[in-house]
Amino acid sequence: MAQETPMMKQYKKIKSEYEDAFLFFRLGDFYELFYDDAVQAARELEITLTRRGSKAEEHIPMCGVPYHSAEHYITTLIEKGYKIAICEQVEDPKTAKGVVKREVVQLITPGTIMEGNAIQEKENNYIAGFYPFEDGTAGFIKADLTTGETRAALLGIDQKTWEREMYRADIKEVVVPPHVDEEWLGEGKLVFSREESTELQDEFHHLCHGLDNDKLLQLAGLLTNYFKRTQKRSLSHLQPIAIYHPSDHMQLDHHSRRNLELVESMREKKKHGSLLWLMDQSVTAMGGRMARKWIEEPLLDRTSIQKRQSLVQSLMENFFVREELRDRLQHVYDLERLAGKTAYGNINPRELVQLRRSLDELPTVYELLNQLHNEYVDELLRSVDDFDELLQLLHEALQEDPPASMTEGDIIKNGYHQQLDEYREASKHGKEWISRLEQKEREETGIKSLKVGFNKVFGYYIEVTKPNIHMLPDGRYDRKQTLTNAERFITPELKEKESLILGAEENSTALEYELFIQLREKVKEYIASLQHAAKVISEIDVLQGFALISERYQFVCPTFSSDRSLIVKDGRHPVVEHMIGQGEYVSNDIVMNKDREMLLITGPNMAGKSTYMRQAALIAIMAQTGCFVPAAHAILPIFDQVFTRIGAADDLASGQSTFMVEMLETRFALQQATPNSLILLDEIGRGTSTYDGMALAQAIVEFIHDNIGAKTFFSTHYHELTALGDQLSKLKNIHVKAIEEEGEIVFLHKVEEGKADRSYGIYVAKLAELPNQVLQRAEQLLSELEADGAGYRAPSTHSAVVEYSSIQDQNAEQLPLFQWESEHTREKSKQNKHLNAIEKDIQDMDVLHLSPIEALEKLYEYQKKLRK
Repeated sequence: MAQETPMMKQYKKIKSEYEDAFLFFRLGDFYELFYDDAVQAARELEITLTRRGSKAEEHIPMCGVPYHSAEHYITTLIEKGYKIAICEQVEDPKTAKGVVKREVVQLITPGTIMEGNAIQEKENNYIAGFYPFEDGTAGFIKADLTTGETRAALLGIDQKTWEREMYRADIKEVVVPPHVDEEWLGEGKLVFSREESTELQDEFHHLCHGLDNDKLLQLAGLLTNYFKRTQKRSLSHLQPIAIYHPSDHMQLDHHSRRNLELVESMREKKKHGSLLWLMDQSVTAMGGRMARKWIEEPLLDRTSIQKRQSLVQSLMENFFVREELRDRLQHVYDLERLAGKTAYGNINPRELVQLRRSLDELPTVYELLNQLHNEYVDELLRSVDDFDELLQLLHEALQEDPPASMTEGDIIKNGYHQQLDEYREASKHGKEWISRLEQKEREETGIKSLKVGFNKVFGYYIEVTKPNIHMLPDGRYDRKQTLTNAERFITPELKEKESLILGAEENSTALEYELFIQLREKVKEYIASLQHAAKVISEIDVLQGFALISERYQFVCPTFSSDRSLIVKDGRHPVVEHMIGQGEYVSNDIVMNKDREMLLITGPNMAGKSTYMRQAALIAIMAQTGCFVPAAHAILPIFDQVFTRIGAADDLASGQSTFMVEMLETRFALQQATPNSLILLDEIGRGTSTYDGMALAQAIVEFIHDNIGAKTFFSTHYHELTALGDQLSKLKNIHVKAIEEEGEIVFLHKVEEGKADRSYGIYVAKLAELPNQVLQRAEQLLSELEADGAGYRAPSTHSAVVEYSSIQDQNAEQLPLFQWESEHTREKSKQNKHLNAIEKDIQDMDVLHLSPIEALEKLYEYQKKLRK
């Protein structure tokens, strides 16, 4: 086996310290990868896999990417959940003895990446620290290195509690101590990293100012030590840790966020079609991030909500101010991330110009806001600092359109630094002399194509094409280089000027770099003020967006009830209405109070039951973010939690069926809900047999009614459950209206009092264009089942599940909820039931207030029942 080269020994030593990361090993103008890294990277990046070594040596798998375009490749690997260790040359190859010294200068991970396409403008990039303690609590801290935001909380060890925080923050990476089992942390595609030390280093003490909780100090040490080990640079932009309590905001578990499509659609997992898509009309990136945060963390404090509402109202009433404000905000760049890059040391000259332009706009923005005469605006503006000195410095120092690179020069304005001006003057005069030399030599030699050129290898030279060589006097120039079609020459005088010009340019570029670094350090002094200004601008931006949609879609300002009443007049689903167009959506009322805590919703498939339920939840969430709501009038309670069980989904990865997922989600709601919660349950029990499903559904309804008392929407196709409306005092039946005309069903999408009598499932199957043979057979079977079906007797005061168990012990052939009668008795009972129902309906009917069309509908309905 061939002897290993010193460079490969160096590579292996460094790689041994970063086994869980791709090592990007700098060789000249490329980052090279070797061995397994090369094989895997070539596959993931779809680049060519080559090999290193001669025939006599070991063949080492190898691939590489150009260092100047490495960002694209790094982003691709980060998005796939990998880590990258950047290994650079840390000494000048010209002065190095032996192998050039190399070190890992940064470990880039999904939670610590600072730039590139992996960073979404309107999304945070959170990394979290998680530490379970022996007393049954767990520390949770999340930070966004790109913005400096840092928040921490103590949570219960219950998996659902911290999992909710993980999903709400959309964590990209989790740092845990060595003893934590990753499998215990639950589902999801999180990237896990280990950190042993929890001792808080001196350089991070500013993060914990005023923090006296030993557990959270330990957790802060865990995460910041990971930062120090991986980032190897200043993180002074990290803001002091803000302690929060999840109970300070409306709690929304992962399933509710998904079912309500708060930030992404269920089908395509994109922003389009979500509530965020409608509500986020911000014009700045930082405003977009705050809009998302507000939607995922609705407020519980009435005063805070009303402050936001007051500003939305002011912005709606001042259209021209709002429009000019939107225009000005479009020129404000991402102050949060610009401040983060400044501290991190990777801000470039163009980004400092973006900062300057943003600060130029702020006085005008503040002036516009003052025109609103709003108390909340006054409160916000009193807290911001001015940036007059910083702005003056940036205007004096920076060119109007500098390059992105810090090492190419042309960054600093003339007049800012005397020595730099002298270097530039020397370089300028030297280049003018070069230009005059070219003209003089052409005239004296008579060679019109003669030119004076420059390259980095040979410096300045005089070039003459070969056909013109005979025109040169002997000894006029010193030959330097022979090309195919030309000869290059130098003169002592040219070399003297070259030294002057290049020396001036090199000194000028070096000085500009130094001046830029000094400028960046000066900006660092303003990071805290910039971050606070960014927060204020973000709030203004989100609220002007709320005002825009509230005016455009005729939303109203909701009020909040003190008795938990929920009264919505002409409520609409905001996203569905937006997608189908205003005027097309059928609005509906919602009425719930202390005597009407639960609504049992029946009606046909596709009639809109789920949409009706979702719109109630979305109206509540919008209201508690401070936005106006899609209704003609709205009085709402402030909900502490929202639970949803809507739609069918299984979890194949963990081996859970649709029905098991349904039961687990329902269990979580039953365990966590309070009287101040909102529960939406859709078709509970459909994943098992009909009898089992109805028994469970009734037991769940009774449990919520008797033990929780939360506002609850319960939609079902088990029409037998409507009997509970006569047995449970706070449950009311409502249904979504549909009418049948000449064999066709018309969905009115209108919610009315009372119960529905059919689901029209076969008609929906017809709309889905099932084969006619299937539809005809289904109709036949339905007729037979309706003729021979058992009557359902809902237990009146106790759980269906309890009764089911007791009869099972008696080895009954059928579930106790269902009694079989003789055919004659059953038919007679059925006829009497229909007649009694019709008679009661006629007696209760308010004939004088029926419209002609409603009267015909009723008459047609009675005729159908009597013909049966």
